[in-house]
Amino acid sequence: MFSLLAVNIGDQLMLEPSLAITGAPQFASPGALISIILKNVYVLAGIMLFVLLIVGGISIISSAGGGDAKKTAQGQKAITSALIGFLIIFASYWIIQIIQYITGLEILNPTF
Repeated sequence: MFSLLAVNIGDQLMLEPSLAITGAPQFASPGALISIILKNVYVLAGIMLFVLLIVGGISIISSAGGGDAKKTAQGQKAITSALIGFLIIFASYWIIQIIQYITGLEILNPTF
């Protein structure tokens, strides 16, 4: 049903091999580059989530003894922002999974 409307971007936009930089990884298409970038974005987002949760937790714990309401609110804001960001990244991952299932394309695990 969708195969008539689908266009494989990798087949349409092939990069010329002679334009490659020596010593740098060569990507056959922009789609291959985007697939690699997406994987790394998810890892980076996970690391940022962990760091923000730790920083927010430390901020809340350190303000508990002194009763500094501003520092407590700052820690809660950091944790809330980290969790909202996690939900956005989690939703984007599953949207990509649904797109892969519907179109039959491998976005996150391409075969070159």
